[in-house]
Amino acid sequence: MSGPRVLFYVQHLLGIGHLARASRIASALQAAGFDLTLVTGGTAVDGFPAPDIRHFALAPVIASEGFSGLAQPDGTPVDDAFLARRREQLLAIFAELHPDIVITEAFPFGRRQMRFELLPLLDAIEARADRPMLSASIRDIMQERVKPGRNEETAELVREHFDLVLVHGDERFAKLEETFPLAGSIADRIEYTGLVAGPPPEPTTERFDVLVSAGGGAAGRALVEATAGAARSASRSQQWALITGPNLPQADFDAALRNAPAHLSIYRFRRDFSSLLTGAELSVSQAGYNTVCDILRAGCRSLLVPFAAGGETEQTSRAERLAAMGLASVLTEAELTADSLSSAIQNELSKPRPPSNALDLDGAKKTADALRKRWTTFRK
Repeated sequence: MSGPRVLFYVQHLLGIGHLARASRIASALQAAGFDLTLVTGGTAVDGFPAPDIRHFALAPVIASEGFSGLAQPDGTPVDDAFLARRREQLLAIFAELHPDIVITEAFPFGRRQMRFELLPLLDAIEARADRPMLSASIRDIMQERVKPGRNEETAELVREHFDLVLVHGDERFAKLEETFPLAGSIADRIEYTGLVAGPPPEPTTERFDVLVSAGGGAAGRALVEATAGAARSASRSQQWALITGPNLPQADFDAALRNAPAHLSIYRFRRDFSSLLTGAELSVSQAGYNTVCDILRAGCRSLLVPFAAGGETEQTSRAERLAAMGLASVLTEAELTADSLSSAIQNELSKPRPPSNALDLDGAKKTADALRKRWTTFRK
């Protein structure tokens, strides 16, 4: 007999972090016996979700300039007719699947741009006689600079509609109330799962002194440019690698190739990134959730350059917490130049490896456990 039917909605707009985390969770849910369907709304990303996951792709959208609106992948702004078609597509999937459980990744704590289809989905959930259980799936650290009233709106939506809030973090590292002040008003729905890291990777035979990764690439141009400059000033005996991310514009990728010295290998994407970390003396990266999980799993030295453009606070908060635990060092975006990066890298390489950490990295499996436990109570 198959397990509960789950519709898991995820929308990635800028990078691939939300999709990567949701894909890890989806695989864990399926392995735990849930009848899982992942519904995505962004551009296709090779390798996500896993090929054995049932997957519906909505008409894709990306963040428009300034992250304030939505656009089609070619940059064309979406119009009301496009949004209406997508909304009807999502509602038709919900009706066809008739899920027992619905999970919304990020929403209502994020993804306000998607309210045009997610608020109608909430209405459809409430209207069903055999109402499905509704859960939010969120990372451990929220964006702190929000407009007045936004947190209150989020808490109200949770209290009115959601049965569970899965916080994918370890309370010893970050508590939700530290970045979402109204967490106390929804405390009965909150369940910490641990960090959603991948499984321990296979050790690699490739060795790099410096492994630089720019996440999805859409917001990593400055790090890519600084890396090429820093590598040129480094000893030729050091082996460097740069993974630009699949979303780095082609012109920027081509420029990095032209400017790279011989000892800097450049890749668009490496599916074995987590394995590469096991052979790296130093990881240099932004401080996105998934990259940090991979670094914690590998236990290598880490220099973090947190994304902070447009008032973003989440990566800076994560990086500072890791630095306070002695697990990473931080170079801010405002400080980032080829020279400052070169100096910071050589300084980090002179340090011993960081201490082992006791953070819970088994969040994917524990998400499945938490969901099943709450489902058992919900259906009684």
